[in-house]
Amino acid sequence: MVRMASPLHSRGCVDGLVTAAVQLGAESVAGWSDDETALVARSAHARVDVGHLQEQIAAGGDPLGDAFCRLRNSDERRGLGQTYTPPGIVASMMEWAASEVNPARVVDPGSGSGRFAVAAGRRFPEAQLFAVDVDPLATLMTRATLAAAGLASRSRVVLQDYRALGQAHGVHAEGPTLFIGNPPYVRHHQIDQTWKRWLLHTAAARGNDASGLAGLHVHFFLATAEYGARGDVGAFITSAEWLDVNYGRLVRQLLLDGLGGLSIHVLDPDAKPFGDALTTGVITTFRLGSRPKSIRLRQVKTVEDLGTLEGGRPVARERLAEARRWTPLIRVSPKLPEGWIELGELCRVHRGAVTGANDVWVTRLNETDLPRELLFPSVTRARELFAAGDTLAAVGHLRCVIDLPTDLDVLDPGVRKVVDRFLRRAKKQGAHEGYIARSRRAWWTVGLRQPAPILATYMARRPPAFVRNLADARHINIAHGLYPRQPLAEAVLDKLAAALRSSVIVGQGRTYAGGLTKFEPREMERVPVPSLGLLASGT
Repeated sequence: MVRMASPLHSRGCVDGLVTAAVQLGAESVAGWSDDETALVARSAHARVDVGHLQEQIAAGGDPLGDAFCRLRNSDERRGLGQTYTPPGIVASMMEWAASEVNPARVVDPGSGSGRFAVAAGRRFPEAQLFAVDVDPLATLMTRATLAAAGLASRSRVVLQDYRALGQAHGVHAEGPTLFIGNPPYVRHHQIDQTWKRWLLHTAAARGNDASGLAGLHVHFFLATAEYGARGDVGAFITSAEWLDVNYGRLVRQLLLDGLGGLSIHVLDPDAKPFGDALTTGVITTFRLGSRPKSIRLRQVKTVEDLGTLEGGRPVARERLAEARRWTPLIRVSPKLPEGWIELGELCRVHRGAVTGANDVWVTRLNETDLPRELLFPSVTRARELFAAGDTLAAVGHLRCVIDLPTDLDVLDPGVRKVVDRFLRRAKKQGAHEGYIARSRRAWWTVGLRQPAPILATYMARRPPAFVRNLADARHINIAHGLYPRQPLAEAVLDKLAAALRSSVIVGQGRTYAGGLTKFEPREMERVPVPSLGLLASGT
């Protein structure tokens, strides 16, 4: 066996690993590099029980990878994002892949010790194997394990950055390619500016948004979208941060258009998918070139629960595209009654506009000289919806929101004079200096949404009020508007509002100290409602 009992920083440890790799046949695998030659030349010969290593590899073990993790602790491996994937996760991902594709070629980006490449070689006996890593010790281990497993003749290992491969290295073969592995987990401050520029420019060329704060795994998703071809499939296990953070928006966009997301499986934090790395884990599967109508989302408690990556709740692409965070969409909902669906399948839920200064932008008709076409009767207090009962039929009792056009030059000269006078008063009140005003395209434009046919309260110590908005009132951020995804008859809207009033309970929201319950827009979209067919039939 490799002698790893000596101190972690002892030259003998590295020498033993290099010697083992060479004796296992690393040099027999195509793609050998000058850097690997130099590493072997620098290493002194060490005593290694190669026969024992071969037995372990034949039995499905990874003795070189295990020794490497003892040689370099997690802090030392963090710079290259070297987190090794447990065999159970590798097996689940490989079984999923086998159900989706018979690949002509398998690409393992960031191969480490070759766990995915070797598993793919065993699972797909006709596939060409292509592994990539930037660490010469890692590529040596991958070569050695592939050779010991009898896979050298159809393998190629390249010491290079995955992002630099392009299609010149023959990522494609005749037939579909499987991209599978564990992209390195490296935070943005450790990524060279050259590669950050590559990310921004490559994403922009595809019409996608990218952030220089993205971790390396985001770069690997983009590189795969660039190098892959329609019909190729993939499965990556990564940190789960991209589901919610701003820099992960690029991955979310790619999965909806280009990478073709199929399923997302989030591991419970207690599962510790990476062992010695304190990060969450998510397995993402995809089929390149597709624009999925939905993606299956699932949360699992243990690695054993992964199975073959089946199951999960389909979430429509429209909901995924609208959501700034995907984790709330993964939370398990109670099983729906037969014929019922989630509200989000019928309606988008939007919180009302934030004025930034209600004392400036909210007024009554008799309290301003601004013309009526700039004043919009609006629900500005939750109690107005509670008091309305089932229907808001008139707006005479409501206050108005002043919503000016972004381009003031479209106003008639007389109206413009009145507006300019109002804006001078507003500036004296500091209305142009607040955070909301400064983030707008024009500080004087509130940006009210169109009237929603159903208005809902979202924060109270009682269930939300769902009110039919027959008066076409607007709403600000004290209420949500329910906007149908497709035109719905008035009678269907009436029945939908009635169903919501009768079925939604406080416990479906997020309860805070003191009993205050809040429904965020995406949480409200998960409320069960009768399907469109049931609503239309009146059953």
